[in-house]
Amino acid sequence: MSEQERQKANMDTQEMYPLVALKNMVVFPRTRITLSVAREKSVSAVEEAMMQPEHLLVAASQRDPAIDDPQPKDIFPTGTLVEITTMHRQQSGSFQVLLSGVRRVQIEEYYDLEPFLRVSVTTPQEIQTRGPQADALVRHATNLFERYAQLNRRFSVEDINSIVALKTAARLSDMLAAHLVTDPEQQQELLEALDPLARLEKICLIMDNEIEILELESTIRSRVRSQVDRTQKEFYLREQLRAIQEELGMELSGEVDELRTRLNEKSLPPDIAARVRKEIGRLERTPPQSAEITVLRSYIEWILALPWSERTDDAFSIEFTRRVLDEDHYGLDGIKERIIEFLAVRQLRQERASLAGFNKSKSQGQILCFIGPPGVGKTSLGRSIARALGRKFARISLGGVHDEAEIRGHRRTYVGALPGRIIQSMKTVGVRNPVFLLDEIDKLSAEYRGDPAAALLEVLDPEQNSSFTDHYLEVPYDLSEVFFICTGNVKYQIPRTLADRLDIIDLPGYMLEEKVNIGLRHLLPAVMAEHGLAPEQLKIPRHVMQQIITEYTREAGVRNLERQLATICRKTARRIIEKPEAHLRLTSHSLNQYLGTPHYIESPIVQKTQVGVAIGLAVTEMGGILLPVEVATMAGKGEVLVTGQLGEIMRESASAALSFIRSRAEELQIDPNFLDTTDLHIHMPENALPKDGPSAGITIATALISALTERPVRAAMAMTGEITLRGRVLAVGGLKEKVLAAHHANIYNLLIPSENKKDLADIPAKIRQHINFIPVDSMDRVIEAALLEAPVNEEDWKQSEQDGPQVRPLHSDGRELIVHEPIMRRPFTSDDQQREDEENEHSTLLISTGEHLSGDPYPPV
Repeated sequence: MSEQERQKANMDTQEMYPLVALKNMVVFPRTRITLSVAREKSVSAVEEAMMQPEHLLVAASQRDPAIDDPQPKDIFPTGTLVEITTMHRQQSGSFQVLLSGVRRVQIEEYYDLEPFLRVSVTTPQEIQTRGPQADALVRHATNLFERYAQLNRRFSVEDINSIVALKTAARLSDMLAAHLVTDPEQQQELLEALDPLARLEKICLIMDNEIEILELESTIRSRVRSQVDRTQKEFYLREQLRAIQEELGMELSGEVDELRTRLNEKSLPPDIAARVRKEIGRLERTPPQSAEITVLRSYIEWILALPWSERTDDAFSIEFTRRVLDEDHYGLDGIKERIIEFLAVRQLRQERASLAGFNKSKSQGQILCFIGPPGVGKTSLGRSIARALGRKFARISLGGVHDEAEIRGHRRTYVGALPGRIIQSMKTVGVRNPVFLLDEIDKLSAEYRGDPAAALLEVLDPEQNSSFTDHYLEVPYDLSEVFFICTGNVKYQIPRTLADRLDIIDLPGYMLEEKVNIGLRHLLPAVMAEHGLAPEQLKIPRHVMQQIITEYTREAGVRNLERQLATICRKTARRIIEKPEAHLRLTSHSLNQYLGTPHYIESPIVQKTQVGVAIGLAVTEMGGILLPVEVATMAGKGEVLVTGQLGEIMRESASAALSFIRSRAEELQIDPNFLDTTDLHIHMPENALPKDGPSAGITIATALISALTERPVRAAMAMTGEITLRGRVLAVGGLKEKVLAAHHANIYNLLIPSENKKDLADIPAKIRQHINFIPVDSMDRVIEAALLEAPVNEEDWKQSEQDGPQVRPLHSDGRELIVHEPIMRRPFTSDDQQREDEENEHSTLLISTGEHLSGDPYPPV
């Protein structure tokens, strides 16, 4: 037969029917299935089939069940011609139809796509199977089904008898595929197989696997049943043991019952509860005289004391948080806004995560970390955040921790083992979502017993702390809901891997005005209340508070200020006890007799020009400090001596500065061979203070050039910047802290690297208005701005001491103004504010009787 004749014969055998696409379902020939039809095309196809006398249509499965409007490419080409036996219309407009499979069909062509799918199909010829092989396979499949039905017990007797009665491979394979196979892909594969024996072999393999699974389930059920029986037996024996212990006078049974009661009342995860039950059983079986009984009891107590489901409700509000921060802290406006932004982002992340159904542990983000000198309010900020969120607060001090077991705990094999500080604090607060303040995180140290900073990586990582494992507990504990806040003094001492997990916020320190307001509004009322003083019994005017700060404290924070106020309150309390009706008012002239002589005075090195002396700036754990550099030249053989507790980096800066001077000796009008006949001594005073860092590079170079050229350094000028061998000035860190230190020391002219001009925006506007910032990008600019011409006589020396730096503040566009007249600035003092007190120098202590106290060891206040 030719190809044209074959195609014509196929066309003659093709039949046209409406098509219904099925989702996750296959209809086999000679089987029945109930189908709910709701899609518009499927409803139209059923209605069209019901209009035909045969009530026939084609049912084919979709390749992707997620498609609502399948096209021809989305439907398998092999389907089943089915007859609609019954049809019921639902109230929703859908149909409930009973379909009976007629025969397999092959879809040849799609004629209509709207309003329903109409296809032409052909009927493939199934392979006829007869003989001993077919009979043997049918018998084997029947036996497997009977065994499967005994294990499954979901088939009725009628269903079993009807399937066992089938004797042909074709009908038996289709019936078993419809009742046993649940995977749509396997069903479609069986539908497309035209060889009944091949279909039956696949079904037998599937039944074998199912029988294995059912037998395993039966074994497990039997094992569980025996376990239940054993549990009942153990309960009976335990009751007997309890009776025996009571007769022997043992009190352990009552304690075990109490532990079991607490376990039943505690909401623990299932695996943890099973672990505790096991440990309670061990405790019950352990003899009372055994040393292990204390270890077991302590372990169970720790597990039951931890909060596993207890938590407090978060109540984040931007207005309430801002009010709490303002009540507890004066100033720090930028820091407060940064905290509010952090909390707002964290709240949104949690809400989005809860709506999306994600784990809350992934909604925390980075950990907040406050870095700043002591006494600036890092710990109190953490307390304020806890109060604003309505959470419990706990502080964990990490200063000096050098053992990993302090974080992860000790294993129970050690004598006196305990959980780590994290788990101990969780037991103390009693809730799963407290605020933990990890204080002094930069003071961690590592030794042979492990690195505690490495142990903190798991604690602070939101991706890992949901299953934190303490060595003592040996079970995972969820820390994902804990709000961790870290504090430290120097960010560079925090390990890099740990710092990557932190959102660092710098707290540089307070200005003078901020310290005065903090002292008057917060510290003084708190200290007076602590010492039992009423508000009217002691008055400290604003200018006296300013004098206390400038003459008796030198710090970035306010901790020493609080100590000085406490000293005043102690002496005042004694005065009140002696004269109960006294009302005291502190004055500038009586201050030194309450606090002693002033601790800090103006340093003479910043009040006049000197040769070989330059003032640098540095940042320490206590905030910004002045860093004077002195250079002395002596006859010698080129020895360079560097003293003053300098670190390795600062010594390298001194070497770089000296190399730069030697390479530019002729331009600087210095003898190129000066080292052959000259010894240099570079010294930084205050030897008790270790110093390190590259930011003193230009200060050392300026002092060296001044000493070698005898050109004096301008008075009241400080500088900071790193120097290169080519004379470039590189950027430094901590500019704000350094500027605050210069401001407190009444230095109003600063040389800063040009690359640091962008950091001027972080400096308060009040300070920027009083300080001349001189950006420099090379040592040539430093020399031009910092060094005066070498004086030739005594009059020139006196004049140079009076001359200020010839540089004015920056323009608004960042350009510096170079002028030729000296700028004279009077250091900031409190003389104007104290004039009234000076006029009343001989004021007396006023008491209610009006008597004058003579010979009083305490001056009038």
